[in-house]
Order: sequence, then C-alpha cells, then structure tokens
Amino acid sequence: MKSVASRQNPLVAQYRAAARGETPDVLLLDGVHLVSEALAAGVRIRHAAVKTDAMNITEIGLLVDKLTRSKAEVVMASASVMDALSPVRSSSSVVALADRPAVSDKALYHDDAALIVMAVDVQDPGNVGAIVRVAEAGGATGVIAAGASADPLGWKALRGSMGSALRLPLLVRPDADRAVADARARGCRIVATVPRGGRPLFDVAYTGPVAILIGGEGPGLPPALIEGADERVTIPMQTPVESLNAAVTAALIVYEARRQRTSH
Repeated sequence: MKSVASRQNPLVAQYRAAARGETPDVLLLDGVHLVSEALAAGVRIRHAAVKTDAMNITEIGLLVDKLTRSKAEVVMASASVMDALSPVRSSSSVVALADRPAVSDKALYHDDAALIVMAVDVQDPGNVGAIVRVAEAGGATGVIAAGASADPLGWKALRGSMGSALRLPLLVRPDADRAVADARARGCRIVATVPRGGRPLFDVAYTGPVAILIGGEGPGLPPALIEGADERVTIPMQTPVESLNAAVTAALIVYEARRQRTSH
C-alpha cells in the first residue's frame, strides 16, 4: 500500500477542494462511520486515506479490506497529512472521496403517499444534515434542499445526517418556487411551517402526498411560499419561546405524519 508523507502531495489539494464543495461530483467522507455507511449503501468510493498509526486497529483493518475489495485506491497517510486531508479539527483515522449519488425526481415521488421534507434557505449544514437524518428515521420518502440551503451532501451536512444522506433520496433545487411547483404538480399538498398563525400541528392531516416546507434560520419561509401553501402549520410553544430549530420542527411534523399514517 502506498504511503503519503508530504502535505505537498496532489491528494491534499483534491481533498481540500472536495471539502470546499468545489468538485460537485465528488463527496468527502470523513470518519470510519461515514465511509462504512457509504460502502453499505453502494456508493462508489474512489480513494481513501488511512492514518498510518491506525492500521493496526482491527476495525480499521476490516474497513481497509472492504475498501480494497470495492476497488477503491487506498493509501496510508502520516498524521500531518491526515490533518490536511480531514476537515475536522481533530483529524479522523479514515477519509475518502466518493461519487456523488445521482437521484431523479422519480425516486422522491415514487410512493402514492409521498412525504417530502423541503428545507428552504436552511443555511446551516448541521441543521440540513439533522433534517435529512430525522426524515429518514421518520419514514419520509425524500428531502429537497431548496433555495439557499446548504448542500445536504457537503461534508458537514453528511456528518450531521450520520449516513442518512447516502440512503435517502435527495434533491438540490436552487429555485425554491419551482421546487414547490414541481411538488404540487406531482400531487403533493404544500404544508408551510410558520411560527404563529397557522393551524396547530396535531390538527393538520398528513396522510396523503405532502411536501412540508421548513424555513431557514431567522427569517423562516419566504412570504410568497407561505401565502401560496395549501396549509399553514404552527407548533404550539410556551411563551416566551418564539421559534424552534429547523431540524426540531421537521422532526415534530415528520413524526406526527408517521403517527397518522401508521394508525390508519
């Protein structure tokens, strides 16, 4: 197995470009868990770097075997190089570059009772990742990152989703209005979350095809999307709390939808 000991190696530039989102067809996977999840999900891993002093750890050895069998190129990297390859403060034992999964609209709307979570202008990658994670956990059929939302397959969002983004159908749609129009054209009722003035969470039906719009940190959903929605929903909160984290909002509604759908 090849060893990399210099931070001037061209690999470092490739990994850093992927971390910055400059290679749209390539994912940066940081850590044993995400690399393992990618392999299990059938994501093609192009290249992996393993910290040299971690090679004697059983878990790492087994993972290297799987990577090798999957035809990924695997190299050993010094601690200094791993600090450059891994985007986290304390570098991981394994980092990898993988193909970005290709997803079509059909994958999200394949179910007659589609449950779509649409994050609109959710700019924090951790929040986007958490939304993807809870969407998969609650049985949603897919997530759309719309408008100015963070890329759900960026390295921070991937870590936040704990691998869910590698399994759940995801779309990125820079035009939120068009994303909503597409969901409606596919038969979805549009449910907009608003901090006040909407119907209570538990009074709204989520049993048919539904697209749930989750607004970004601070301003929430654009007024035009709220006005054009079929339903507006508000989560009851004790004063003086005025709003909830975007991922928490998504979790509450997705699980209420799950409750309604499984009780019928």
